[in-house]
Amino acid sequence: MSEDLLKGNAAPAYDASSIEVLEGLEPVRKRPGMYIGGTDERALHHLVAEVLDNSMDEAVAGHANRIEVELHADHSVTIRDNGRGIPTDPHPKFPDKSALEVILCTLHAGGKFSGKAYQTSGGLHGVGISVVNALSDHVRVEVARDRKLVAQEFTRGKPVGPVADAGAAPNRKGTSVTFHPDAEIFGALKFKPARLMKMVRSKAYLFSGVEIRWKTAIEDGDTPKEATFHFPGGLADYLKETLGGAATYADAPFAGNVDFRDAPGKVEWAINWTPARDGFVQSYCNTVPTPEGGTHEAGFWAAILKGIKAHGERSGMKKAKDITREDLTAGGCALVSCFIAEPEFVGQTKDRLATSAAQGLVEKAVRDHFDNWLASDTKAAGAILDYLILRAEERMRRRAEKETQRKSATKKLRLPGKLVDCSTSARDGTELFIVEGDSAGGSAKMARERKTQALLPLRGKILNVLGAASSKLGSNAEINDLCQALGVGMGTKFNLDDLRYDKIIIMTDADVDGAHIASLLMTFFYTQMRPLIDAGHLYLACPPLFRLTQGAKRVYCLDEAEKEAWLQKGLGGKGKIDVSRFKGLGEMDAKDLKDTTMDPKSRKLIRVKIVDEVTGETGDLVERLMGKKPELRFEYIQQNAQFVEELDV
Repeated sequence: MSEDLLKGNAAPAYDASSIEVLEGLEPVRKRPGMYIGGTDERALHHLVAEVLDNSMDEAVAGHANRIEVELHADHSVTIRDNGRGIPTDPHPKFPDKSALEVILCTLHAGGKFSGKAYQTSGGLHGVGISVVNALSDHVRVEVARDRKLVAQEFTRGKPVGPVADAGAAPNRKGTSVTFHPDAEIFGALKFKPARLMKMVRSKAYLFSGVEIRWKTAIEDGDTPKEATFHFPGGLADYLKETLGGAATYADAPFAGNVDFRDAPGKVEWAINWTPARDGFVQSYCNTVPTPEGGTHEAGFWAAILKGIKAHGERSGMKKAKDITREDLTAGGCALVSCFIAEPEFVGQTKDRLATSAAQGLVEKAVRDHFDNWLASDTKAAGAILDYLILRAEERMRRRAEKETQRKSATKKLRLPGKLVDCSTSARDGTELFIVEGDSAGGSAKMARERKTQALLPLRGKILNVLGAASSKLGSNAEINDLCQALGVGMGTKFNLDDLRYDKIIIMTDADVDGAHIASLLMTFFYTQMRPLIDAGHLYLACPPLFRLTQGAKRVYCLDEAEKEAWLQKGLGGKGKIDVSRFKGLGEMDAKDLKDTTMDPKSRKLIRVKIVDEVTGETGDLVERLMGKKPELRFEYIQQNAQFVEELDV
């Protein structure tokens, strides 16, 4: 019996009063990460994107042609458009509230669900502007409709008062939203003019019918205080400016703007190939950036690949059949923007388009025009085809060499004794799991797929390489073992072609020590093997914290919240739910580890990516957290400690 019960202090009862019901916009303030992806600088700037997307939707729908974005001295932002203006009359379901208040104070309220007000739009979940309202300490909305101006103010998601008359507006129409992010949510983070202006400029490229005016009261290096963006050429102008004076295989890019035949919406694109730089693709749906691509991007590349192969076949160039998407993207610089009705995105921040129909719509629209373009510009088509065939030949040659090198490397290379290597000789499809300690390595050794999965156990914490002398790096046993297992050198000696594995997966315990080891490893890769991250080879495993068992039913939970959710709804089995907490990977049996963390069919992996490198934020954050100056680390903890709701020690 517990000490509390012996003293007569019974544990708090778990009854109906224990169930917390969050009303209005409280869920947003409680869990901002669910709605804007976090509380970091990216999330802060995403607030502007949410409001700007609404104004862009008005422009795309043909109701506005001018948008103004202004950053004020107090770091509040105003976004104005000359569209129809948010309705302010009483809402049918809430007669005592205006439609404006319902939209600003209610999740999933907006004019984009039925499709009647907007055929295509970027804001679809009905949470955008209400989330901005919830996470701001002050919001003022002004609406000019029917020659009248009305306004309403809010604080932290709640109205300060009703909609109020703000005077006559004989020469004005549209909506103006001014908001100031709440320091209780974002701490000391501030808007960066350069980042905001880049966002504004890209929006103007995405819809040639809109003019966006930019203004800032905050000094920020070379960022102009005022600018006007209007690009009649759309994405073709964008690509031309991005490539600058770089030599290209086609004098003019393959660019177009076509309405879909089988559904409402359209696609615009621009692509060219250049030997002067690495390729890239930037895609958008309904003016919302989709940095992780999606179905529209897949449809675009399918059209280009099929078109170039067909042209090669018509031209009698048999080697064109070997061209892959990898060859297309190596030197292909592409911009793709589609507008579709009711798109489905992965996550509220809309990083990836998931609408399956978009792939076929985009492929069909682009393919016909690409075939015509290749036929009409035979000089450009020939140059591009020659370049792509060379890329394909070089890729196949490198792959053959790698397989040969890997076979010989496995025989001749002095691999670290604790490395448990995989049996396949090719790099493609292979994985190296970096695990902490021999006990975790023992379970992982039994759980792995021997053909493709290798293991490297680390003893203790790897050296913090930030600021460490090169002589110290070279003499560190754990770092030497890691380099030998990967087959590569560090820093300037790193060569991506020598990498022995396709995926490098950091697999540590789901506790504070495990997170620290993962942080040290990511710092090592970021500072010493940066191209490995850029090429998408580094991942984090996601081992569960809990196993729930009810009869024959078994469920794994990544964290406390997921565990509680399952306990609430039950597993569907019989009897009591048994809860097991894994203190470490070494405690998990091979079956648990395989099912939850190592088997590609059932596991979850997090790809490590470097974001916002243009602004240098990643490097700054690594230096603050992992550098030699404890005062920077302490300052960061002070700024962000308020966001930690549960500490698992």
